[in-house]
Amino acid sequence: MKQWYDGYVLERAGPVYNPNSVMQALRSRRFRSYWTETSAVKSLMGYISLDFDGLSKTIAKLLGGVGVSVGTNGFSNDLVTFRGRDDVLTLLIHLGYLAYDEETRMAHIPNEEIRLEFARAVREVNHDETIRRVRESDQLIYDTIHGNAAAVAAQIEKIHEEETAILFYNNEQVLRSVIKLAYFSYRDYYMKFEELPAGEGYADIVYLLKKASPVPALVIELKWNHSAKGAIDQIREKKYSDALKGYGGDILLVGIGYDKDGRKGGRKHTCHIEKA
Repeated sequence: MKQWYDGYVLERAGPVYNPNSVMQALRSRRFRSYWTETSAVKSLMGYISLDFDGLSKTIAKLLGGVGVSVGTNGFSNDLVTFRGRDDVLTLLIHLGYLAYDEETRMAHIPNEEIRLEFARAVREVNHDETIRRVRESDQLIYDTIHGNAAAVAAQIEKIHEEETAILFYNNEQVLRSVIKLAYFSYRDYYMKFEELPAGEGYADIVYLLKKASPVPALVIELKWNHSAKGAIDQIREKKYSDALKGYGGDILLVGIGYDKDGRKGGRKHTCHIEKA
């Protein structure tokens, strides 16, 4: 897939918009969501604020672009009977707020407009756990763009420990999910691109600004058995920042490393941040 952005092309990865939004963007030459709001948006806020165990973490994963498993068989097929997280998610599938893959039994947010509605709703729900996660993600973005490497490393380590089973701790796909979960509130400023063709490979995750802003774009690499500086060196050696060639603003390279076997004092994460 190719996508034009301020005069240059981004390939393969990127948010999916519905056909109406694509046409509106081409006509107006403004890259934004053209979602037509309905009363269903208010109901979304009510459903995701329900106090079921694990629902807040699940919403954070969905916002980060991570698919979640859903058991759909127990759903009562009404709008009032909810016995747990899976019932809420199944209703959101029926309402079209989530897409569902029958083969994998996984749900995900189907397009960028709906993802934006989730993000807006999450910020308005009266749910302590959800609010905490939003604030943590907002703080992480602030710490990243202000070069607070120690705080970034500590938060990534926290998310990695909380959300990852030991068996999959060093899996490459899981590492990417950790970054997506940690930065899930990025939509105020950024578009997210995964496996973006760049230089001599693919940049794992790139956050590119939606519009002109003093906030820098981010190229993030999380590696095991690498130092944080080693992760930065890999970004430079493989020229991942070439994915943003032609981009006029500042670019930050964010390298996060840890020892996968805990030989150096546990799985302690470190971070190094440099300008491209």
